[in-house]
Amino acid sequence: MSTEYIDRLNLKYKNCIIDSHSFRGDQTITVNKEAIIELFKFIRDDPKLDFKFLMDLTAVDYLRRKKNRFEMVYHFYSLSHNGRLRVKIPISEDDCSVDSVSSLWKTANWYEREVWDLYGIKFNGHPDMRRILLYEEFKGHPLRKDYPINKRQPLIGPLN
Repeated sequence: MSTEYIDRLNLKYKNCIIDSHSFRGDQTITVNKEAIIELFKFIRDDPKLDFKFLMDLTAVDYLRRKKNRFEMVYHFYSLSHNGRLRVKIPISEDDCSVDSVSSLWKTANWYEREVWDLYGIKFNGHPDMRRILLYEEFKGHPLRKDYPINKRQPLIGPLN
């Protein structure tokens, strides 16, 4: 299986990459969150990678199954190379934040707001960090695995 993207990133970012693997043509790296802006600029601008399309970003809540409770997951596509790359970033519950990539890919703006709204992961440097799916008075983040499913929320009436 081809690992050309992983190999290219290992040349420059060996110290930042925690883990990597390739499965059915999709290459995945796990990186420290401190280096993501520099690394993401590289994967976007390097002609041998050319990942100009951020297809999606989301989060995973592992609750008690991993050392770091959360993991950010970014899916990239290179139109010129017809290739995919997945980048994972472990996030601890104590420091539940990561740098925003909305300055690199405009589409990240809404995706990051959605992750903030549903998981409570903050994005440092985001231009408009507010809820996007739920109303501002909503308490908590409903996709966290410890969110009480029977919890009652404040009722919001018409705005006067």
